[in-house]
Amino acid sequence: MEKLFKKVLVANRGEIAVRIMRTLREMGIGTVAVYSDADGMSLHRLTADEAVNLGDPAPSESYLNIDKIIDAVKKTGAEAIHPGYGFLAENADFAKRCGDEKITFIGPPAVAIRDLGDKTVARKMMIKGGVPVIPGMTEPEANPKEIAKEAEKIGYPVMIKAAAGGGGKGMRIVTSKGDIEEAANQAASEATTAFGNGAIYLEKYIEKPRHIEFQVLADVKGNTVHLFERECSIQRRHQKIIEETPSTFLTPELRDEMGRAAVSAAKAAGYVNAGTVEFIVDGKGSFYFLEVNTRLQVEHPVTEMVTGLDLVRKQVEIAAGLPLNLKQEEIGASGHAIEARIYAEDPENSFFPSVGNISFMKEPTGPGVRVDSGIYSGFTVPMEYDPILAKLVVFAGTRGDAIRRMVRALRDYPILGIKTPIPMMIDIISSRPFSDGETYTDFIETNFKDWRPSRTDEDAAVAAYIVDEMLRSKRAKRGAVKVGDASGASIPTPWETLGGWRMV
Repeated sequence: MEKLFKKVLVANRGEIAVRIMRTLREMGIGTVAVYSDADGMSLHRLTADEAVNLGDPAPSESYLNIDKIIDAVKKTGAEAIHPGYGFLAENADFAKRCGDEKITFIGPPAVAIRDLGDKTVARKMMIKGGVPVIPGMTEPEANPKEIAKEAEKIGYPVMIKAAAGGGGKGMRIVTSKGDIEEAANQAASEATTAFGNGAIYLEKYIEKPRHIEFQVLADVKGNTVHLFERECSIQRRHQKIIEETPSTFLTPELRDEMGRAAVSAAKAAGYVNAGTVEFIVDGKGSFYFLEVNTRLQVEHPVTEMVTGLDLVRKQVEIAAGLPLNLKQEEIGASGHAIEARIYAEDPENSFFPSVGNISFMKEPTGPGVRVDSGIYSGFTVPMEYDPILAKLVVFAGTRGDAIRRMVRALRDYPILGIKTPIPMMIDIISSRPFSDGETYTDFIETNFKDWRPSRTDEDAAVAAYIVDEMLRSKRAKRGAVKVGDASGASIPTPWETLGGWRMV
């Protein structure tokens, strides 16, 4: 423990920054936040021990500005940086710069980020390491005509993917020869905009697949283990929205085989720290390497719930040079966990971002319920960043109980003033296909393409708001004195929040 850091800067924002800071505080480590002008009253800024303003809200001038973040480390005396996910988390140049500046990067080595960030290089590494890989190209290509030739060799349908990125950007499914060149042009253009690199490549498209990933941990001595799987098949625009563990599809034998392949993949890449090896699984149980995410995943809490391990703590310990002290046969998982990502977006309008002021919100509570959040009542959701607001995670002894707990928790989660997919998630998790484990990557398109909300869920949220306002009004009528918080808004005194009953 004496090797751990005294102060860590979290180079991120929102719910993930808050979640990381909570573990750092439990470890007795000081926390530093960075924030833009758009995040002046953000929860992550208010949670940290110290905060440094990065200025202009534009990501390139704030959370993606390496010079400003390195300068913030030097100003505050932080010894390490945790990048969270998104922004600079998978930026090899940032990881290398940290090393050059003698700042510990809480993540994998820069060379692993660079190699695994190039999807075609990663495919070659996995083939060499004996990991099953989807048939496809091993070299990136920017010329649509060459892409069309490769598609003929692989056979339709094919998936066009960006060589330099992920998250659904630069991705197209093509089923016929006549569409390949136009789709390749669109994918290359989107990849250039998103990643500054228009190179793309092809893979054979696996129809009705499942997206199943394995969490891995590796220390500097080469000790590598997996922490079982997460099924992440329910997606919109190729981005996950609901995740769970264990997968309903895996047999113990297939789980063991895929776990060993995930460890082999990490070792083939010389991986250190926490990472995720992602696979596509077809209906017959054949699985293929998809990619390695060289960072903490949004869905990491479900793994924590079933294993009892704190992945952020493990990341920090590994970065400090401590041994993993975990043997594969000693790692167990029990129960079932489900995560629902809460975004500021409108599922009735193609999941278009919904920014603005949160007039009222109330988080669900109870046994087996966890909320990783970056918002509060009165917070204004900025338009400049990814619209994720929070992660709602539930745990129970069985999948059926976890489903019922998640539905109850979602119904107890009113967020007013902006649109969220909470009503849609209630319908998804309550649905027969979800209950039966028919979770494929086309789940939304197949079952909820024309989804519309029922009034019941909206009415429940409004009712929660009205009850809360009635209680506030009742307290105000008792003549409670108001005090101002840092933003100048009124908050109740301790005496205002107490009722009349006392135990004497």
